[in-house]
Amino acid sequence: MKFDTDYIEKLAEIIEAKGLTEISLEDGNQAITVRRELFAGTPVVAAPQAAPAAQPQQAAAQTAPKPEVKKGQPVTSPMVGTFYKAPSPDAKPFVEVGQTVSKGDVVCIVEAMKLMNEIETEVSGKVIEICVEDGQPVEFGQVLMYIE
Repeated sequence: MKFDTDYIEKLAEIIEAKGLTEISLEDGNQAITVRRELFAGTPVVAAPQAAPAAQPQQAAAQTAPKPEVKKGQPVTSPMVGTFYKAPSPDAKPFVEVGQTVSKGDVVCIVEAMKLMNEIETEVSGKVIEICVEDGQPVEFGQVLMYIE
């Protein structure tokens, strides 16, 4: 396999579409890492010569505070992996929005390197939002859900 320009562009599209920060691949004697660097919440992108005048306005719009403020305690991912809301595809989810949970209850699974890691809540309360879709990749520290 040769890492040509089209292949690298496809990797960059995957990073953007999945919200990842980095992809690393190795094939025999070849290795490639495609990384999305973030500065002030904005991805670094090479722009044509005519674009710099519009860039400050775009950055200001992206850094504007969001009116919606999350309530409750976040449950965050302790690792990079894949989020699962149920123990198996045909099983009932561990928790649903509106459900009351107690400290120590398993609320989801994060799969990392073929290991299923049960994520327990550190607070008791009601699940007010689940922020991740089933089967979606998650980053270390990413909010999985909020409990109020």
